[in-house]
Amino acid sequence: MRFLLIIVGAFAAIVSIEKPAEADNGRQWCAYYVGNEATNCGWDTFEQCLATVRGIGGFCQLNTMYQPPPRPPSLTRHPRHRPH
Repeated sequence: MRFLLIIVGAFAAIVSIEKPAEADNGRQWCAYYVGNEATNCGWDTFEQCLATVRGIGGFCQLNTMYQPPPRPPSLTRHPRHRPH
């Protein structure tokens, strides 16, 4: 039984480290709450932000500090010049 728990624990550890952690460079939308001057820039979409301020009072704006993740390199190949 103890051996089975060790195997399950090792498997869970391997699965959890499958993808390396990435730095969070912020979210794209900020919620500005009216009344207490609080700000929350934790929203990926405008709809998420709007759902947060709806009923509380506030507004949403693009996060000026947001930097999108870098684009992956292009996978297109350039044709090679063939000698005649």
